[in-house]
Amino acid sequence: MTGLRRFWPIPVWAAVLVLVTMVLRAWHSDADQAHVVLAYLLVVLGASVSGGRNLGLALALVAFLLIDWFFQLPYGEITVSKPLDWLILISFLVTSLVATQLLAMARSEAAAARRHADAVAVLSLEHDRLVAEAEHAKALREADRLKDIVLASLSHDLRTPLTTIKALAQESALRGDANAIVIEEQADRLGRFVSDLLDLSRLKGGAFPVAPELNTAEDLLGAARRQVAGLLNGRTVVSMVNASAPALLGRFDFVQSLRILTNLIENALRYAPPASVVELVVTRDDAMLNISVADRGPGVPLADRELIFDLFYRVTDSQPDAGRAGLGLVIARRLAELQGGTLDYQVRTGGGSIFILRLPAIDSLVES
Repeated sequence: MTGLRRFWPIPVWAAVLVLVTMVLRAWHSDADQAHVVLAYLLVVLGASVSGGRNLGLALALVAFLLIDWFFQLPYGEITVSKPLDWLILISFLVTSLVATQLLAMARSEAAAARRHADAVAVLSLEHDRLVAEAEHAKALREADRLKDIVLASLSHDLRTPLTTIKALAQESALRGDANAIVIEEQADRLGRFVSDLLDLSRLKGGAFPVAPELNTAEDLLGAARRQVAGLLNGRTVVSMVNASAPALLGRFDFVQSLRILTNLIENALRYAPPASVVELVVTRDDAMLNISVADRGPGVPLADRELIFDLFYRVTDSQPDAGRAGLGLVIARRLAELQGGTLDYQVRTGGGSIFILRLPAIDSLVES
């Protein structure tokens, strides 16, 4: 269909040229050279407008021959008997060629102008879209800034009443109040939550102290196992370290890395089945220490795997757990990144989860 629309001017203007020639032949006695040349020039211009430069040039050449054959003496021959007739033919041909070229240039400039207008319209729409996105991003940044201010203020302001509640609960426990122990436990959980909020606001503000120094991975794993010893409830935490190989050294903040690893182990113990084993494995991978925490729990659903490190996120089908608000993994990942490391999640073959903490490694004490 596109091809037909492209070539339809050729037969149409060829027919017009034949028709004009027949009319001029019929009125030959009443028409002079100027009428003939003007009629054919109009045909050439019309063909150039609708069919383009090539069609206009082709019809100009054909009209040149028709004028010479039918309207110049001697008739019926491609020849000219008078110099003035040559002038008429050449003037017609030159006028046709120049007019056709000018029309082609005008069409080209008009097309370029349309393309420019379309490009300007597209750029205008893109500009409007970018402005809207920039305003939206600015609003999000401002909302995030206000959220951080609220979190920092809230965490600071809650510390004093929590300390008071805990002190009163301890006094009530000494007087034999059975509810005092529950109050104290809940105050401790709320205190951990407030502490996490404060640490998170300090992490986002770049004011969290991290001091990387020489440490061994074995010491970190041993300290983490001692830290969670009271949370096992029949489960076991084992360290899988090659004791015959040289100690694996790293440059990391021992206290903050211990906090990360303890958080990962506590999560594994929380979701691991009774009597199961949580495995701690440390390996060296080029310039990084890989410390993995593997459990045989239910794992993380596919839809949640990209979200578990988001602020306040909890797995949709997880059981309610007082004192947990989805901050542990967020803080853990940011603490790892502050030390030049990473924290990622993998699905464990056969069921369960693996969290991998990567920290900078060093080769020797001399390098440190």
